Amino acid sequence: MTDGTAEFLIRPARESDLDVIAGFEIAIARASFGDEAIEDAALHRKRVAAALGKPGEVTLVAVAVTGDGEGGLGGQAGGGGEGAPVGWAWLSGRTNSLTGARYGNFRSLATADVPGRGTVGELLMAAVMQAAAKAGYTHLTGKTHARNLGMRALYRKFGFEATHLTMEWRPGALAAGEGGGEAAR
Repeated sequence: MTDGTAEFLIRPARESDLDVIAGFEIAIARASFGDEAIEDAALHRKRVAAALGKPGEVTLVAVAVTGDGEGGLGGQAGGGGEGAPVGWAWLSGRTNSLTGARYGNFRSLATADVPGRGTVGELLMAAVMQAAAKAGYTHLTGKTHARNLGMRALYRKFGFEATHLTMEWRPGALAAGEGGGEAAR
């Protein structure tokens, strides 16, 4: 640690991290789907476990470095140890079926409510973008709930732009033609 502030290490996720990661995935589901969120920790654990170490999958955690260790992105913890993950990010490689271009699909990014939370998110995003560049992806895509202002701001900080809007209809919504809106042209 330096000057009494926590330092963070970004490293590949491990099987021993799966319980904490499942908790992050549940938090993401709640933020994205509210009452319809799937909160089955075993299901989230299974999904993530299938991605660990798989080619084309970038699965990273942020951990606070404890003791006398030196933090950083290089994977070196010095003489200190690691705490439990305080952040999680997941990027999956995809191929455009029409052009054959390889791109990354940003699946998850979550941080625990800890001091330095913003730093953790930025370190994870930077590490994901570094991995995407190394993989030669032409671009990255990512989704977030419209009300998730923190993630939207993080995306913007790293140069992401809104390009598509997902629209949903639910039973009980206004009947077709009601509401006074204009139709698509």
